[in-house]
Amino acid sequence: MSTPRCPHQPPRARHLISTAPPLQSTLRTCDWLKLARSLPDGCLDLIYVDPPFNTGVRKSLRAAGYDDRWPDLPAYLDWIGLRLAESRRLLKDSGSLLLHCDWRAVHHLRLLLDELFTPDRFVNHLVWRYGLGGSSPRRFARKHDDILFYSKTKQYFFEPPLIPAESQRLAGQMKKATDVLDVPSLNNMATERSGYPTQKPEALLRLLIQAACPPAGAVADFCCGSGTTLVAAKRLGRHYLGCDTNPAAVKIARARLRRTTTEESVFESTDCP
Repeated sequence: MSTPRCPHQPPRARHLISTAPPLQSTLRTCDWLKLARSLPDGCLDLIYVDPPFNTGVRKSLRAAGYDDRWPDLPAYLDWIGLRLAESRRLLKDSGSLLLHCDWRAVHHLRLLLDELFTPDRFVNHLVWRYGLGGSSPRRFARKHDDILFYSKTKQYFFEPPLIPAESQRLAGQMKKATDVLDVPSLNNMATERSGYPTQKPEALLRLLIQAACPPAGAVADFCCGSGTTLVAAKRLGRHYLGCDTNPAAVKIARARLRRTTTEESVFESTDCP
């Protein structure tokens, strides 16, 4: 027997609007797992996480850096699996998870998310095609990252993003975006540059948040780095919750957030509860 739909639940998930009391927008110097464990069930509309990829090297730039190394792949998967399991609890029934990763572990992470969410909750395997980067004489050039999109239930929020059409027939019109996202990465001269390694462009996060988080909803990024997710959420009128274990990253994120508003009190970096 199928579970009856709640009478107050809209029949079409794309029209879902967040009605739960919003979390106060917050930025913390904190570990993902510790902060997640302090939060109540069903408090978030969207979780986007761009965690370390286990590249085996230290990532560094002029303003900050972090170690992206685990003893082996099983240790990395144990680390991220524990945090993803706790994060699923935080999603509303209309909520979704976007996990940013790359070729090193995407196949393992998809199986892990299938186990946590069930394969039926898989929505998309998004490809962020960015173009920049080097090439090799021994393989096709690697010019994309992967973003795994899972929903907590079938009644998840989704508003299809629109992008300019490229064909002559539709010139000047908009069309629905595909699962290949053509968003340029940040070059060395980009005004967005914060000095933090692996910083993602705000345009990418704006597209994802508008698609997967309802107006006035709550977005969390538990590896927020330079704060791009939080800045995009703030500009789009969403509540945000961000943390990073790196104090230098949190300092950069706080500065970026303060430039978007005069409400400085909500951006204070504090220790986890």
